[in-house]
Amino acid sequence: MLKRFVKRLLSCLLLAALFVLVVIGGTLGVQGWRLYRATAAQKPIAGLYDEISSRPGFASCDQLPQTYIDAVISVEDSRFERHHGIDPAAIVRALWADLRTRSLAEGGSTLTQQLAKNELFTQEKQMARKAAEMFAARDIEDYYSKQQIFEMYANTIYFGSGYYGIAEAAEGYFGKEPAQLTDAEAIYLAGMPNAPSTYASSPAQRALGLRRQRGAGPQARPCGGGADGARQKADPHPGTGAPG
Repeated sequence: MLKRFVKRLLSCLLLAALFVLVVIGGTLGVQGWRLYRATAAQKPIAGLYDEISSRPGFASCDQLPQTYIDAVISVEDSRFERHHGIDPAAIVRALWADLRTRSLAEGGSTLTQQLAKNELFTQEKQMARKAAEMFAARDIEDYYSKQQIFEMYANTIYFGSGYYGIAEAAEGYFGKEPAQLTDAEAIYLAGMPNAPSTYASSPAQRALGLRRQRGAGPQARPCGGGADGARQKADPHPGTGAPG
């Protein structure tokens, strides 16, 4: 009798917990959708590539070392060529890590989500913003090719020391254009957005970072020709002018 009561109690608690999760998830989804629509009304997805590619120093994929392209995908988003803006497997891993550490340190964000966050939203770690970021990522993937998405990401991401985009970072840290970077320098810059302040503050730290990245270099996985080869569909919006 007691066992039956305990089982029923546990079942009720489980159902109640699931109901609460569904309500919370639905609420955050609605809030995220509203936030995304309000943001997109002010900064339409359709104009994102033209706006970013018109900025000084914009580097297209054919101006980036293949080593850099492969390393970014390896470090930041290994399933970049296969997902459609959102990677459920990465989200599950990130949620598990966050639960274990009781933090929001892991985001599970794809390159497309990071692009959406950097260009459309604030950097605050809020669940509604995270939901809005996902809606934006799906629309970005619908509108642009993988090459265009990679180019927008590489030209807007923060590299520390006030440098935004690969061109500023290559010039600021190494006094070079992106195409002139060595393999070690390209891999180093590919990993830098994960912790831009770690090796950015002094030459000694940059040298340490380069030594470590040289060791990590062979682990950079090819991605079928990088962002250029990753184009999964013909550009449906030729007016955005995809390079390559």
